[in-house]
Amino acid sequence: MNWSALEALISGVNKYSTVFGRVWLSMVFVFRVMVFVVAAQRVWGDENKDFVCNTAQPGCNNVCYDHIFPISHIRLWALQLIFVTCPSLLVVGHVKYREKKDSQYTVSHKGAHLYANPGKKRGGLWWTYLLSLVFKAGFDAGFLYILYHIYDGYDMPRLSKCSLAPCPNTVDCFISRPTEKKIFTLFMVVSSVFCILMCICEMVYLICKRILKLLKRKNEAERRMFAETHEMTPLAAPRSEFRSKTSVRVDPTAASTQNLSNIKAEEGTSRKE
Repeated sequence: MNWSALEALISGVNKYSTVFGRVWLSMVFVFRVMVFVVAAQRVWGDENKDFVCNTAQPGCNNVCYDHIFPISHIRLWALQLIFVTCPSLLVVGHVKYREKKDSQYTVSHKGAHLYANPGKKRGGLWWTYLLSLVFKAGFDAGFLYILYHIYDGYDMPRLSKCSLAPCPNTVDCFISRPTEKKIFTLFMVVSSVFCILMCICEMVYLICKRILKLLKRKNEAERRMFAETHEMTPLAAPRSEFRSKTSVRVDPTAASTQNLSNIKAEEGTSRKE
């Protein structure tokens, strides 16, 4: 399995992810893929060779091993990692489609762009990204349930009893290094649970951010509508409207001088009499 090619492909999603998505990607490749490749395969490499049952009956060991380990942990985790990382390809494919569509639009519209940023989570890309998170969390949770259902928990028992044919009776079977295998199993389970939490946190973050953006647009639209329907009107008409166009302004100083002259004339007439 070419993990380096898968890592290079999925790492392209990193530039389109949020902080939670980058943490998820780091958890997958550092604490799951690296542990799987470096340590887990060696721990489970001797499970069939060192599986021992206290019987010499031919075929009993193989039948009991198949009953106790219906599917290898290594193969189950390999399938889990493939299914969990594949939904990220939806985002990469959608971004490539938008980039191609934008380039075609630019050629046909003389340099204009259809998308300001094809990798920005808007419109259909937002739904694609949210759907990929649902698939990631769903696949991880599904494989955790399968592992729990097949092995009746996440424990590695030191002693297992088997009574299937061709075993002559109930025999005791032992697996190699059960404690070490139990530790790695719990580590992979805990890392899967943490990745599920990261996906849930990212989904909540994207939904809350989208809701806040819609509320902001709604408030801006309401303010704009209020400003258009409630324009400022003057409280009183201008003073010039109250003036008559034929009215003549009287100088109060001239009127006072005229009255003073009339008073002096009356006083002179009275003296002559």
